[in-house]
Amino acid sequence: MLMRLRDIHKSHAGAEGPVPVLRGVDLDLDAGETMALTGESGSGKSTLLHLAGGLDRPDSGRIEIAGTEVTRLDDSGRARLRRGTVGVVFQQFNLIPSLSVGDNIAFQARIAGRHDPARARDLAERLGLGPQLSKYPEQLSGGQQQRTAIARTLAARPELVLADEPTGNLDETTAEEVLGAMLALVEDTGAALLMVTHSERHAARMSRRMHLSGGRIA
Repeated sequence: MLMRLRDIHKSHAGAEGPVPVLRGVDLDLDAGETMALTGESGSGKSTLLHLAGGLDRPDSGRIEIAGTEVTRLDDSGRARLRRGTVGVVFQQFNLIPSLSVGDNIAFQARIAGRHDPARARDLAERLGLGPQLSKYPEQLSGGQQQRTAIARTLAARPELVLADEPTGNLDETTAEEVLGAMLALVEDTGAALLMVTHSERHAARMSRRMHLSGGRIA
């Protein structure tokens, strides 16, 4: 089992006290598996993804990824996990505007000590970014920027990819193309993928789906 979440609880501060967001969530994901996480807005999807990626801490519960208990790690330990084992693709592209496309793709892999120029070029070509490598993010379309963000994540060879509405800012045609490219590349690398999505069509392309409702798996 690559990822195991057990009895995850999380609340956010509200005007009248803590507001429960996750209420005892259990979730397992195997290596090489793809899973869609669906649910209405406010159901806790992004919160759960951020907890799995070590971007936040649960109030209680246990998170294990690749044999590491994430809930026992300090901030630097969770950062190391994201550099080496877990890759995150956000709805907002979070590219570095001062770096070229090629350097943005290489950025995460360099930090992880896994930069492979040949792999970076292959990812760029497969994502249709070959002619764009010397350009800067502001010169790209939204679809090209999201492709760059996906390439940056996969260039570091993570075992687990967490994607939070990665096509949410794209038009329907571009979203389908980007998702197809991401799924093909994830399959090639053997990484697992957990993707938050509102799209039934996109959820149907995953090998499994889980639905959050009222902070619980429905």
